[in-house]
Amino acid sequence: MPKQGEIVLIPIPFTDLTSSKKRPVLIISNDEYNKKMDDIVVVAITSNLEDREFRVLIMKEDLSDGELKVDSMIRADKIYTLSKEIILKRFGTVKDYILEKVENHIRKLIDTK
Repeated sequence: MPKQGEIVLIPIPFTDLTSSKKRPVLIISNDEYNKKMDDIVVVAITSNLEDREFRVLIMKEDLSDGELKVDSMIRADKIYTLSKEIILKRFGTVKDYILEKVENHIRKLIDTK
């Protein structure tokens, strides 16, 4: 079962839905949801290190297990709901403080104030 905080590889569809590209994503849906549902909720990860709003930098030392080959940015503003069945590979798990940063960015993104 996929777990919250795991980095996995999935085929992400292009916005025009004509094709897809394999990309790493961070699972943000909690384990209770992941256990009950056929889908997972994820955010995109990019190797583009441009510092922008709603991005969280992750480096090798930010993983509690697994491997991150290059420093990357988690895009808290690129949220997808996808089938667990399309997971191709698991890379590792981020530490709790990274999930907290992503959660804070998502809260900021949807804040109605």
